Amino acid sequence: MTKNNKRFETSVIHDGYDANDMLGSLSSPLFQTSTFTFETAEQGERRFAGEEDGYIYSRLGNPTVSVLEEKMAALENGERGLAFSSGMAAVSAILIALTKANDHIVCSSGLYGCTFGLLSMMKEKYHITHDFSEMRTKEEVRDCIKPETACIYVETPINPTMKLIDLQMVADVAHEYNIPVVVDNTFSSPYLQRPLDLGCDVVLHSATKYIGGHGDVIAGVAVGKKDFLDEVAMTTQKDIGGVMAPFDAWLLIRGLKTLPIRLDRHCDNAENIFERLRQHPKVARVFYPGDEASPAYAICQKQMKRGGGLLSFEINGTKAEAQQLLNSLNFVKIAVSLGDAETLIQHPATMTHSVVPEDVRADMGISDQLIRLSVGLEAWQDVWADLEQALDQLQLAEAHTAAGE
Repeated sequence: MTKNNKRFETSVIHDGYDANDMLGSLSSPLFQTSTFTFETAEQGERRFAGEEDGYIYSRLGNPTVSVLEEKMAALENGERGLAFSSGMAAVSAILIALTKANDHIVCSSGLYGCTFGLLSMMKEKYHITHDFSEMRTKEEVRDCIKPETACIYVETPINPTMKLIDLQMVADVAHEYNIPVVVDNTFSSPYLQRPLDLGCDVVLHSATKYIGGHGDVIAGVAVGKKDFLDEVAMTTQKDIGGVMAPFDAWLLIRGLKTLPIRLDRHCDNAENIFERLRQHPKVARVFYPGDEASPAYAICQKQMKRGGGLLSFEINGTKAEAQQLLNSLNFVKIAVSLGDAETLIQHPATMTHSVVPEDVRADMGISDQLIRLSVGLEAWQDVWADLEQALDQLQLAEAHTAAGE
């Protein structure tokens, strides 16, 4: 797919779909079918042989899914998109496609818990090892690269610590060694960050989050070079089978149309909550890409449009107090997803990253006091009022304890 001159807000609505191809239907139709018929046996033979374009079976391709894949390729400025049944289906397919037994992967210093679990399984079963790097400098990246390094895998912002990695810097080093860079772009979406434009090779999304935006679909997407993703589609994805259902693709196509509007509101709300959280005496630290006082803010300015809708904060207190904070909220929901209309809050050490050993969590910066907040689309004043009353309860309880009451 070639780049076009349309602005993002226009591309997200119009790219990847032509109503004239679908009887003038303004909305992309849902092709809820498992298989497709052939006009002749010879046509079936040609399609299976790859000599004729056309649909065969929805595990191998579906018109509704194709619209989503073309849209995502356009939005990420990639040549091809590939849709999966979940974000982890996308992660596992790409990492399996890029590696073989006894290979090595360089990873950013923090990862989603299930990605960590996948890497641990790959190490145990196939001796595919991995090392973590802060990736603060080119030297730090180079120091981790081995002769058997097959790829570099990066989250930025990192889940849940919100640390940032300079993607252009990492890509520059990786290409010195002809090593592909894979980036999980879930926290930003292509509206806020485009890793391929910065020299990276494959971008991944848990499309469940901001791409869908409504908490009603599980899905994943990969975008990159056509040759590579064609190979993934006809090997790793086809044979393992982590394909997207047509109805899920339809939901994502619908959700994508409002992505810029939603992200602007998420960012506005997150910025307001960030400013207030860092002033509360019960909050020790707040981690947000848009923090102008952070040493990583220069990276945010360089590669992100805005700071995003996610932030994390540590409370002055204990694990029990962190959990009590969650339990004291009135309408902010305790849930482990993000990017929904609703504000969601969770405790990473016991939820999304509970599979990560305690010592590794500590190295990643995930303490028992850390809380992750996905700021939704509600009025930020109401979100803050709910958070504030829960924090005030902890503060009051602490004061009573100090007074011996």
